[in-house]
Amino acid sequence: MKIVVTGTRGIPNILGGVETHCEELFPRIAAKGYDITILRRTKYAKDNLQEYKSVKLIDVSTPKKKSFETIIHTLKAVWVAKFRLHANILHIQCIGPALLTPFARILGLKVVITIHSHNYDHDKWGKFGKFMLKLGERIGCRYANEVIVISDVIKNNITKLYQRKDTHLIYNGVPAPDFIKDTNYLDELGLKSQKYFFTMGRFVPEKNFHHLVNAFSSLNNRGEYKLVIAGDSDFDDAYSRELKKNARKNGVILTGFIRGKKLHELLTHANAFVLPSAHEGLPIALLEAMSYGLPAIISDIPANLAIGLSQDTYFPMGDEKKLKEKMEKMIDEKPVRKEYSLDKYQWDHIAEQTINVYEQIKKS
Repeated sequence: MKIVVTGTRGIPNILGGVETHCEELFPRIAAKGYDITILRRTKYAKDNLQEYKSVKLIDVSTPKKKSFETIIHTLKAVWVAKFRLHANILHIQCIGPALLTPFARILGLKVVITIHSHNYDHDKWGKFGKFMLKLGERIGCRYANEVIVISDVIKNNITKLYQRKDTHLIYNGVPAPDFIKDTNYLDELGLKSQKYFFTMGRFVPEKNFHHLVNAFSSLNNRGEYKLVIAGDSDFDDAYSRELKKNARKNGVILTGFIRGKKLHELLTHANAFVLPSAHEGLPIALLEAMSYGLPAIISDIPANLAIGLSQDTYFPMGDEKKLKEKMEKMIDEKPVRKEYSLDKYQWDHIAEQTINVYEQIKKS
């Protein structure tokens, strides 16, 4: 069975929750003997890899303009999947690329879509962008052979909005933590163990990192505590420039996009993890922080509430005063590592669930 994946910027080591999802999931499926090809976007692929952990990689060029990048890449991807790779299944990540689901079906491809979030709720999109994303979600849900959703919240919304009751609930996962006792990277950044708040993600408005920077800058008991934000923006826009400017002005440490040992070291030694997002699907960043036992301060949006952490973990989304109070309390109290139940977020199980979806299509 040949499976082609599109809708992601690519793997490995490419910023984004969907990209992390694909990097963890598809090598596990390939290890089971399935022929997996991921079609990457050339502008994000900084290497010359043609294969990663048994997953084949093909780079497909895209326009530099954000509004056309996804749709043109997906159009090319459908063509490559059908006529170059002769795929059996096209697995589309996200609702924007799902606009091309009918085109893929007309060409004879079986289509699976994974809905990671309702992207049209994100502030970065204008009216036309929001309309097209919602249209993509509607078309994908109508014409895809199978639909995967990553959270109970999304599953309930899809059932309500489109009466699609046969969606497959397959959660995001989290890899086993890699605790790093060394503090070499911390020393390089001027950090002390358990003396900093940590977060990570793309620099886009819906992550609300601007609220986090403002709350941190107003702390009354900051002392030697720092705030560290790992990540960057895909596009150099007004929001990302202003965020970086304000962060540096207030002594926030920006690491840029990091993976591997540096990231694991920051997760190992952080005092707490903060996620102030306005919108999420099922946040992999939070699950990863939980795997390290980090206390968390997170916004009370439905996706975060669905994870079911203790009530004192949450603060009203967008409320900088409440966020500040939570951070000050965390500084005053001695940091205590948490034990979270992460059984349903295991990637090996998630890979088996996804394979079952493929096998279901094969029989249809």
